[in-house]
Amino acid sequence: MSVAFVKEPNEDQVESLPERDLGTDPNFVTVRGLAMLDEAIEAGQAQLEEAQSAGNKIAVAMIRRDLRYWRARRSTAEVVIPREDSDLVQFGHAVTIRRPGGQIQVFRIVGIDEADPGKGLISYLSPLARQLVGREEGETVRAGAGEAEIVSILC
Repeated sequence: MSVAFVKEPNEDQVESLPERDLGTDPNFVTVRGLAMLDEAIEAGQAQLEEAQSAGNKIAVAMIRRDLRYWRARRSTAEVVIPREDSDLVQFGHAVTIRRPGGQIQVFRIVGIDEADPGKGLISYLSPLARQLVGREEGETVRAGAGEAEIVSILC
């Protein structure tokens, strides 16, 4: 067999990783979300230096990919501050809803990267956020399989 057809592994070679999806939707963020992007970049830089010092090429490749993502997200971030004089639900607002069984939940509408539904932070692209935006207290919205009433709106 010809040596030209044999691919010898090279320890200096790291398989290229696929880029993280940046999406095509606007990158709206709260002030908190912008700070989180800055923190992610700072933490990534520190991790990169550690991985480089340790000679961990796989970790270096992964961290560099993540840093490219966070820097791209930071460069396209659009800070949105809700108007305080509006009675309508907007990006950045905390909205309290009441479900039919009386269950009360509070959700804050935030950017994609800061969303954490378990903590009540939902992306503005989520189905519930899309139902809430532009509505006011007392209105009923579709929430999952049922409906919910908007009880209050806070900045």
